[in-house]
Amino acid sequence: MRTVVFDIETANWMSDTGSGDPADLTIALVCIHDSETDTYSSYLENELHSLWNVLERTDLLVGYNSNHFDVPLLNKYYPGDLTRIKSLDIMHEVHAILGRRLKLDAIAEGTLGEKKSASGAQSLQWWRAGEIEKVREYCLKDVEITKKIFDYALANSSVKYKELGKTHEVRLDTSKWLAESRNAMTYTLGF
Repeated sequence: MRTVVFDIETANWMSDTGSGDPADLTIALVCIHDSETDTYSSYLENELHSLWNVLERTDLLVGYNSNHFDVPLLNKYYPGDLTRIKSLDIMHEVHAILGRRLKLDAIAEGTLGEKKSASGAQSLQWWRAGEIEKVREYCLKDVEITKKIFDYALANSSVKYKELGKTHEVRLDTSKWLAESRNAMTYTLGF
């Protein structure tokens, strides 16, 4: 099963758009890990057309807060419908058990003993300052962390999170995460 773990950094913030809809934002770049090639890659907004071929042959999209944020925003750019690809939002899975949202950093620290390298706000500052490589590095690190959490959850049917200095475990039903999906995909033209 081909799995793509992904994350998006934006070129603006919701306060810039006057909207609470993630699809109103502008993509700065998208970073992915492709299980088929076991590689990480990134795509600036003007390079997204190169990403479509990968996504159209993906069985599972994995992200963190991706169903609410990343998929709708990326779908704005895609000429088809990315919601037809099976999607796994780790934040949503944890929220369904705990009844509240946790930051990726809390799960990364509890599960992996790692912290994120920066924040979305810092990434936006770098982007606005023209420091694209810092944004790319940050986004790739978030993808790496998300992939490690995904792999851990599959192996252990749980993740952990740090809160107030204590580590807590969240049991997850991962049994269907890698199950085949028969959704029809709409493809871009030209291949």
